[in-house]
Amino acid sequence: MTRAVPIVFAIVPDPLGSGFVESLSRPGGNVTGFMMFEYNLSGKWLELLKEIAPDVTRAAVLRDPAIAAGTGQFAVIQSVAPSRGVQVIPVNMRDAAEIERAVAAFARSSNGGLIVTAGAAAIVGRQLIPALAAKHKLPAVYPARDFVTSGGLISYAADFIDQYRRAESYVDRILRGEKPADMPVQAPTKYELVINLKTAKALNLTVPASVLARADEVIE
Repeated sequence: MTRAVPIVFAIVPDPLGSGFVESLSRPGGNVTGFMMFEYNLSGKWLELLKEIAPDVTRAAVLRDPAIAAGTGQFAVIQSVAPSRGVQVIPVNMRDAAEIERAVAAFARSSNGGLIVTAGAAAIVGRQLIPALAAKHKLPAVYPARDFVTSGGLISYAADFIDQYRRAESYVDRILRGEKPADMPVQAPTKYELVINLKTAKALNLTVPASVLARADEVIE
């Protein structure tokens, strides 16, 4: 990576853990920008899964073990799980074959659900994973709207368009003379909840009115 040209990123899962910046408050180099999420969002995915599918007692957590964010997101979900009465099982997203085998094995037992954590590996699987969830009748929570438009049940994530708009403001400030080293990395300020009612019906789930009332988009 160049050390001279200013860089503004958006939708990066863990810029500190990935080594892009020295700290979030003072990045210290030529790179700054906007995080994809804060880690406490991961716990909300489990809460949302239980809210929309109360019978779930087991959750397979699909994560990328090769990145810091994969480990961090799973750790947060694992810390919340006992209070929700859910056993969580990590599933590595190294390749499609591994995901298919792991999800099929997990689905052999009842009362299961899926949580897909954020990262590049998840985006690569945005068609495959909702298809597997549908095949095995597993309710699933996703880290981006694209999964739900591809047939997934529900997503809760930062508003990525808003992230790009905010990144544009950082570019403008840099062009006016500010230094990336002094511009703090920022967390999302806008989140969106998207629900696919067709998928809920196929899973024989009734979406609670409290969840529908919070939805930013409902696909029917």
